[in-house]
Formats: sequence, C-alpha cells, structure tokens
Amino acid sequence: MAVVNRFDIYLINLDAEVSSDPKNTRPAVVVSPDELNRFVETAIVAPLSSTRAKYPTRIPVDYLNETRYVILDQLQTVDHTRLVKKIGELEKEARAKVTDLLLELFS
Repeated sequence: MAVVNRFDIYLINLDAEVSSDPKNTRPAVVVSPDELNRFVETAIVAPLSSTRAKYPTRIPVDYLNETRYVILDQLQTVDHTRLVKKIGELEKEARAKVTDLLLELFS
C-alpha cells in the first residue's frame, strides 16, 4: 500500500470482513500523525459526512464543491487494508481547524 498521510481522504471499507470487492464504503479523513502512519499498520480516521449537525466537534469543509463535515466525535482506528482508495486531501484552512479542535479535545 502507498504511504498514508495525515489529512488524506480515503474511502474506508466498513464491511465485516475485508475483501477485494467492498460493499460498504464511506469517506474518512486520516487524522493520525504521519509518524504513526509510517510505522504501524493502522490509521486513525474521522468520517466525512454531508449530514449537517450542529455539534462543536463537526468541522465544515469544502469538498467536491459541497460542504461536508469532518466528524471528530466519531474517531476510529482502521487497519491500512481497509483504506480502499485515496480520493482527496483536506485544504490548508480545514487542516488547521481539524488540528486545533483535536488539540482542544485531547488537552
């Protein structure tokens, strides 16, 4: 598998068992640090959703010409084998917002 980087957006395979033909995929943003991504076979991801909910842990971002939400209250650790396909990256401004909120959540 290619190198996974923080703020990459991937389709994540959420099927009960990993297969070459995933049926249940969802977009998610990699939020784990690059150091972790390079040395372990898992990544910490936050779902990316089009559903608007007024929670302080949801960050609006512009992705594919629409407003999507990085859902930081639903972080999940997934094996790299569940990263189906890289479909984008967060923009610089969104990266700063995600980082700031993660710092606030975990300090």
